[in-house]
Amino acid sequence: MKKQKTFFWIATTIIALWEGVMPLGTLLVAPHYATVGTQALGYPDYFAYALIVCKVLGVMAIVLPATPVKLKEWAYAGFTFNLLFAALSHAVVDGNIGFIAMPMVFLAILAVSYFYYPHAATKSASPLLQQSLS
Repeated sequence: MKKQKTFFWIATTIIALWEGVMPLGTLLVAPHYATVGTQALGYPDYFAYALIVCKVLGVMAIVLPATPVKLKEWAYAGFTFNLLFAALSHAVVDGNIGFIAMPMVFLAILAVSYFYYPHAATKSASPLLQQSLS
């Protein structure tokens, strides 16, 4: 059990830093860089700001222990969609393998965080998740 919590917290910390702290830090410290990544893909500036807000809220939902399990699952789903569509956008727009692979690496880390979430099997998690944790 301790090993599962360790895997969960390592993966969750990486996700929290990459998906929450870095975008918020960029917005607060160097706001002129906040839209660079989305502009290169052809998205409007407001999309970058909405994405930052959603990422910070998602990280809070995943990290805070008092968050209901269903809300955590929605946050994990949102990050999954975000990372899948980031890889797809890079594949379609620039085809750079590094830019395509990076979201997939973080999706794998997110999956580790999700599957090792300590309370998922005991609360309202899906039967598939309960089997994978036991």
